[in-house]
Amino acid sequence: MTFADILAILPQQLVFGITLGTAYGLIAIGYTMVYGVLFMINFAHGDVFMIGAYVGWALLGMLFASHVVPMHPMIVLPLLLVGAMVMTGAIGLLLERLAYRPLYQRGATRLGPLISAVGASIFLQNAVMLIAGAREKVYMTYSVFPRTWRFAVAGINVSVLVIVIASIALLMMLGLHWLVQRTWLGRSIRAVAEDREMAAVMGIDVWRVVALTFCIGSALGGAAGVLIGFYYTQINFYMGYAAGLKAFTAAVLGGIGNVRGAMLGGLILGIVESLAVTFINPAFKDVIAFVVLILVLMFRPGGILGEALPDWKRV
Repeated sequence: MTFADILAILPQQLVFGITLGTAYGLIAIGYTMVYGVLFMINFAHGDVFMIGAYVGWALLGMLFASHVVPMHPMIVLPLLLVGAMVMTGAIGLLLERLAYRPLYQRGATRLGPLISAVGASIFLQNAVMLIAGAREKVYMTYSVFPRTWRFAVAGINVSVLVIVIASIALLMMLGLHWLVQRTWLGRSIRAVAEDREMAAVMGIDVWRVVALTFCIGSALGGAAGVLIGFYYTQINFYMGYAAGLKAFTAAVLGGIGNVRGAMLGGLILGIVESLAVTFINPAFKDVIAFVVLILVLMFRPGGILGEALPDWKRV
């Protein structure tokens, strides 16, 4: 590939990278919110994202078979997103109540909830495999977004699907940022993240805030599952592992515990992956992403927007 060829496809790859990065950012927010309030890594979050993709696929199939609802994105997408967010939000609440809270209330160390998260991840992955089957599922993307729905801007060929995915993800991230910064619930989340004991003394129901944090983070992960399903058109029961690992990388890259850092880390990771396909063998795109993470952490251990943690918060 010549230098002129690279310059010709570079803008197109940047568009794809931004789209993918916004979806990674949505998933990464779930990791960073849970870490912010409990200082634990919820490794089951990637599988919650996977369940959101499956819920969207099932609802899309039902709508298509019913012939009642017009297959228009203004109608179909909200139904799929709401359905996936409700289901994954409920799963997040159950995970917090059954897999994590009992351990914390019994004074478990951080290793206990971490092992519980790995077990929950395996359980969710195998449950979906048994319920939906091991074969890959195909999103009927082009029944909602026809292939002809694309346009050219400054020589860049952009599909309506890409614009819709990036716009929805960005709106959700901005909405969460407003929630955390401007509402009573957001102030409660920040207070619990700063000092759980003092927040409880001030009258905040700490475990209620923790449960709502799990619910919100899981719901956003479910929405990301629907968007990724439309983007890649194929989903499987083990997709949560890879996506969760990349989203965790994005959260650490931006600054674990920092919502804006998760957004930024997701965008950077998506763009790096997209450009890696342009300049090197696509098989090495994941390696490049982790090399970028290692380099950032070498020179800024807290992440790009993160802060150095006090000793009592370190794992």
